[in-house]
Amino acid sequence: MEDLLIDRQDGWLRLTINRPSARNALNTHLLSHLAAALMGAAANASCRAVLLCGAEGNFAAGADIGEIAEKTQAEGATDPRKGYWQTIRDFRKPLIAAVDGFALGGGFELALMADLIIAGQTARFGLPETSLGLIPGAGGGQRLLSLVGRARASRMVLTGEIIDAATAEAWGIAAWRCEGSAIPEGEKLAAKLATRAPLALQAAKRALVAGDDNAAALALERSLFEKLLDSADKTEGIAAFRDKRKPEFKGK
Repeated sequence: MEDLLIDRQDGWLRLTINRPSARNALNTHLLSHLAAALMGAAANASCRAVLLCGAEGNFAAGADIGEIAEKTQAEGATDPRKGYWQTIRDFRKPLIAAVDGFALGGGFELALMADLIIAGQTARFGLPETSLGLIPGAGGGQRLLSLVGRARASRMVLTGEIIDAATAEAWGIAAWRCEGSAIPEGEKLAAKLATRAPLALQAAKRALVAGDDNAAALALERSLFEKLLDSADKTEGIAAFRDKRKPEFKGK
């Protein structure tokens, strides 16, 4: 089964994360396909916008825990996922995330790289990495901070709180909230953007991203994530998650 479905429309592209048995968790293989698809869309003049969504009721319920469990700090420093994440962020055309179900951890970080988020009725957003002895590793903490401010970002990152669609809209995370699935509204928006001046859209996105991203803060967040990969708390956190029990963190 293909882990990323690519549907070419008139002037825009729909990319569907397709790992429903894992609630569309993002593994390295999938991220490589997503980065490659966006590189192709960037080079295709007939594609003016991209809609990103998830199959069977979830956007993406985080990173693949199996890949993180044994990963060390040294491996984290050379992780190819960093390059894939950067390719996604560097995509110069409008990127829409239509979020249904879970957008947690890496899945929420992926949505935060989109220019516009549409939240469906079932959408749930969160960065629960501290529950695993980790922190967001793809810039999610910094991007959330720029959207919602320190108090709300600290609330979500430090406590791992998961918020619903109405809260995401009220806090400025989601640009729109809709009844039912977000995908039909995302399709309408992608089609609308495909009719607008492409060079102007790309210039506007470039300026907005430049104002939004703090390179030094993003680099610090990533380096701290990598350091935590070697911690005993990370090992305990993932073991507790797999065992469906409360973790016992020792600060080591």
